[in-house]
Amino acid sequence: MTAWYRRMVILLLTTLVTACSGGDNGESRPSESDDASQVTSHSETTPASPAVEPMQSPVEIDFTALLLEDRRLMVEGVSNLPAGAQLEIIVERERSGVRWRSRTDMGERRFSAGPFGPGSGLADGGYQISVQLTESVVQPKAVRERIGEQGEHLSGALVTTSPHGLGKIARYTRHFMVGDEPTRSHDQVELVEMEE
Repeated sequence: MTAWYRRMVILLLTTLVTACSGGDNGESRPSESDDASQVTSHSETTPASPAVEPMQSPVEIDFTALLLEDRRLMVEGVSNLPAGAQLEIIVERERSGVRWRSRTDMGERRFSAGPFGPGSGLADGGYQISVQLTESVVQPKAVRERIGEQGEHLSGALVTTSPHGLGKIARYTRHFMVGDEPTRSHDQVELVEMEE
């Protein structure tokens, strides 16, 4: 091997070693772990978002039932539950136990669901209508923050324990009469009005 060829190989190797080391000329480069610590310290100094105020007033739910021209039922109501809360509405015929269910979300203090009943319309008789705030585990995050992970921030006469052992829920039930058929099951019954 000639001296010239040897010098070229050494020069080439020196260039490669310098390029691989980053050609730092004595300066140190930050490692990935240094980058991670910088990210961590940055996130630690970021101010936390303001805490959501838990629901403090007792739960209020009120609703009415409207009979449509096709004799199916609409349920409309108001509540102080948080916007976006998921509600389940159940209409049950007292004589047969036949049920119709619907889920809806709270708007700004209002909710609406339906129509309930078969295509042929509801038969005359007594009906039980329940509006229920479902368990916290199925609620959107913003609602869970207000009512608590187990519904612990819910209070008032409408609050009860979930039958599934998933914390507290809220439920309001009323009895309505469709048509003129007398009912023996309940003394306090409201007559469903035909929608105008």
